[in-house]
This record gives sequence, structure tokens and C-alpha cells, in this order.
Amino acid sequence: MTTFLGMPVHAPRGVGALRGDESFPDAARRALKDTQLRRNLGHATATIRAKRAAVVGELDDWEELRRAGEAIKTATMLRLDEHLEQLERAVSARGGTVHWARDAHEANGIVTRLVQATGEREVVKVKSMATQEIGLNEALGAAGIAAYETDLAELIVQLGDDKPSHILVPAIHRNRSEIREIFLREMPGVDPDLTDDPRRLAMAARAYLRRKFLGAKVGISGANFAVAETGTLVVLESEGNGRMCLTLPETLITVMGIEKLLPTWADLEVFLQLLPRSSTGERMNPYTSAWTGTYDADGPRAFHLVLMDNGRTAALADEVGRPVLNCIKCSACMNVCPVYERTGGHAYGSVYPGPIGAVLTPQLTGVEDNASLPYASTLCGACFDACPVRIDIPSILVHLRARHVEEQKAGHRRPTAEAVAMAAAAWTMSTPRRFAAAERASRAARLIGRTGRIRTLPPPLSGWTASRDAPAPPPETFREWWARCRGGGS
Repeated sequence: MTTFLGMPVHAPRGVGALRGDESFPDAARRALKDTQLRRNLGHATATIRAKRAAVVGELDDWEELRRAGEAIKTATMLRLDEHLEQLERAVSARGGTVHWARDAHEANGIVTRLVQATGEREVVKVKSMATQEIGLNEALGAAGIAAYETDLAELIVQLGDDKPSHILVPAIHRNRSEIREIFLREMPGVDPDLTDDPRRLAMAARAYLRRKFLGAKVGISGANFAVAETGTLVVLESEGNGRMCLTLPETLITVMGIEKLLPTWADLEVFLQLLPRSSTGERMNPYTSAWTGTYDADGPRAFHLVLMDNGRTAALADEVGRPVLNCIKCSACMNVCPVYERTGGHAYGSVYPGPIGAVLTPQLTGVEDNASLPYASTLCGACFDACPVRIDIPSILVHLRARHVEEQKAGHRRPTAEAVAMAAAAWTMSTPRRFAAAERASRAARLIGRTGRIRTLPPPLSGWTASRDAPAPPPETFREWWARCRGGGS
């Protein structure tokens, strides 16, 4: 086993909900046919973009904050092993118990055993990407334990037997009429006269969840940040459900990816400015909950922290891909991405959709398990401009594409049509004589592009013209133009 920064690098396995069942192009093609989905996404992302732009525009030092966030996360990753050990000592000193999980299988097993030890058969959950990543709800269900999502959007997804399609707004693909139908069909005790008024929908969810909060003995959360120097965990949320889950149950279990660490409270100050503005378009979150260990007079009597690798040390060992671990899961990149806005999150086949999912998921699973995701981008760069910690997603996408090509070669797999085409192009362009001959031959295409556009080409080139026109070749090549102009004395 190799090591990095003193930590063992584990090959990603057991990654739960991260594996896509089909390639992104196939899933995206199906999503593009759903006009209601595209309307829902277009309206929601435009609204979030406008809110974010307004609150970011209020700050004169926004770019300095972004650079500070980038610097803090980069430095933390370089000493991650030391900070994790410090976190473990601080949590343990304050009455908590730390568990280490190499992958999804181990993390699910730890949480399941902890819940079973309490004798409970129901848990309430704070919205958590980490638990979605490992498929914790499904693992608990297989053990006879019911996990109830308490975030409104997560509740909608759960009741609808659906999958999240956005990091911040998991039910972004649903409109209020669809939500009303889900509540009427799946929510016990709901008023049969429920309308699709947002206030009425929220009230129905609140009444349903209040019973769960008051009866739950075990709460499960993720964490936005962990402060190593004090052993403090931090969750930011907007509805108050997180506060209920973190304070009412007798046992609290937090599942956290090892990259969520910050060394000091001073570092946290930067991210409490970056995250709300980038995610919800707010100056600060309505609820920012921080807890440190256990207290006899208040809150849970038992606290367990599950620190999960699940492919993160493998990403950490990749110098180019490592910055993906700086991500604070704000979803800003998704809200500006032209690909996500048209396909939605389900097309990515992962709990991490959008641009960040296209670079994070392949690194957590191994590139070949999600090889199509690095190609789910136009490389327009809007994601980098929006990222509050300046992750250069376009460059990492190109890096992962190159890794995919190299792994294909190393595995001696049958070359793709694209690889054959690129090899033919390389052979053609390797000598001036071949390239000139190809230029002359290309003029034959003018016969089918007399209007200046080629609308239909035979396979495999039909893959291009099926959704866009191809430009017809010019009347003369550059070489011919150069020879004519130079020969004429120009």
C-alpha cells in the first residue's frame, strides 16, 4: 500500500451511490427531451444566480476572500494527516468518539452498528452529501432502520422515491404542483385539500416533521466544516431542521469526508462569508450550528464522528486533481453551467452533479468507473469564475480526459471511434504532403454544402450533424491562398 502525506492511499471501492448506471451522453439525451425539467431548471438556476450576484456585488473584497479560501484549503490539504489527528484528539477530549472508515462499506457498517446499539429503529437526518454518497439510507433500511430526511427538498425527494438533482436544492427538478401531488400521495395525515401554495406546502411538511423530531432518539448529520483545534463541527442550513436534529436526539452521529477540515476558528471566519453568498445568495445562513463534544446539561448525551476516506486520499495524491477536495459544496458552479441547466443533475449518475461532480466523482471512484463525466462540459470556464475557492475545474476536466485516454491505452482496450479518428488525423497532419492532399480532398464536401452549411453527413459524422450544422469548406485552402497572393507580389 502506498502512502501520501503519511496517510495510506486507498484504492476507491464500495463507493455507494457514486457509480453511474449509464454514460452521461445517454442520460443527457433523455433529459433533454423533458421540456418541463428544462423549464424548472432554467427558472430555478436563473433565480439563484441573480440572488448570488446581488450579495457578492456588495463586497469590495470578494476576490480577496476567494483567494483566502483557496489558500486555506490548499494549505490544509498539504498537512491533512496532522490536522485529522488533532481533530481526533480534540473530539475525544470533549467526550466524543471518533471512528475511521476507509470506504462506503465501512462507514455504513459503523453507523448501522451505532444505531443498533441504541435499540432504536428510526433516525432523523440533517441534509448530508456524505451520507448520500455512501448510500447510508439504503444501508440502514436493509438493517431494518428507517431514516427520515428532514430538509424540505430532501423530504420531497425521499417521499417521491426520487434522486437528488442538485447539491443545494435536491428537488430543483420539481415544481410546486408536482410537490403537492407527492405530498398527497405519500405523506401520512396530510390535508386532502392541500393546495400548491408554497406556504401551505411548507406547513404540511413542518407538521409531518415535527412528530419525527419530537420522537427521535438518534440524529445523523454531515458537516460543512470541522475545526481541528477545538474539535468543533459546523452545519449551515436555512430551515431550522438541522438545529432540531442536532439538539433533540440523545445520540448524534456525524459522517464527514476527511477533506471538510479547517485548522482554526480564524479560518472558519472566511468560509462563513463565502459559503452563504455562493450557495443560497444570502449574507449569512439563518441557522449556523456548531457543537463540540457532549455536555451533561444540554444536547445529545453521546456523539460519534465518522471520518470517511472513500477515495479521498487517492484524489489527494493527484497533484493536478487535488484541488477538487477544496470544494465546500456550495453549488455555485452548477447554477452557471450551461450543460447542467439543460440536462439536470440526474444525467450525471452521481450525488455530485454539475461541474464539480464531473471532476470529483471520477476521482473518488477511479476515472474508468465514470469515464464519461469529464466530457460533460463545454470548458467555458464559468464554473471557475463562480467557485468561491477558485477550483480550476476546466483544467482538471482536461487532466481527467487525458487520464482516461492513458488508462484506455494501458488496458489495451479496443479503441473508440474518436481515438481512431484522432489517430487518422495525426497521421494525415504528420507530413505537409498528406495534409495538402487532405485539404484538396475536403473541397468535395462543397457539393453537399452549397448554402455554406452542411446539414447531413453519413455515419459516423452524423453524430455531429444530428444536432448542429457543419460549415462547408472554403473555396480555397490557406496554402492555395498563400501561393496565389505571394505569386501575385502581395
